[in-house]
Amino acid sequence: MKPVLAFRHVPHEGLGTIEDALRRERVACGVIDLFRESPREFHPEQLAGLVVMGGPMNVDETDRHPFLADEVRWIRDALDADLPILGVCLGSQLLAKALGSRVYTNRVKEIGWYEIELTEAGRGDALFSGCQPTEMVFHWHGDTFDLPDGAVQLARAVDCENQAFRFGRAAYGLQFHLEVTPEIIVSWLGEPGNCGELAEIDYIDPELIRRQIPERLGPLASLGDRVFGRFAVLCRERAR
Repeated sequence: MKPVLAFRHVPHEGLGTIEDALRRERVACGVIDLFRESPREFHPEQLAGLVVMGGPMNVDETDRHPFLADEVRWIRDALDADLPILGVCLGSQLLAKALGSRVYTNRVKEIGWYEIELTEAGRGDALFSGCQPTEMVFHWHGDTFDLPDGAVQLARAVDCENQAFRFGRAAYGLQFHLEVTPEIIVSWLGEPGNCGELAEIDYIDPELIRRQIPERLGPLASLGDRVFGRFAVLCRERAR
């Protein structure tokens, strides 16, 4: 069976519960750490799906991270091949850029727990149907994007309009993080670069984020199981 391929941009941004969902559906998953090496070739016809994870960089920082330019091209190739795609945070921004949209600084940084509201299309979407009209999810981003032409908005929020979208049948961009576990959140809060970022923001309380984990992780995990499980099914069908 064909595998799913995942792109990572920094060591501390793992797949979390995305990998668990793929494993439940018995879909193999390979990971390429683009911060270590960039593949010379990309063959979407050999894959069951593509997962593009998050990272602290901006999509246009190709001078510091040359792999970003290749990655946008590979996402376009995956779109042309009608491959199931899941872009998370930076991954959603790269997907939006590959579709011709502007990616830019949001008016505030969303770090921690924030509500999203599903649109009417989101409530009827193959991945999100059956979810609550509003869901509390985990965020860590400072950039946002315009909704790509032809894309369907699935979720919005007060401080960041475009939270989730679908393009075509199975290409999804999620600005938020459903994949996190308690261990992942704690590690992000302690990561040196993230600590420096948090120290410069007076409206975000890292300790409050940490204290809210026990209450909010359960519902988030259930939501992630639903969304990622359905994405994994799309990949399993493609793998065959």
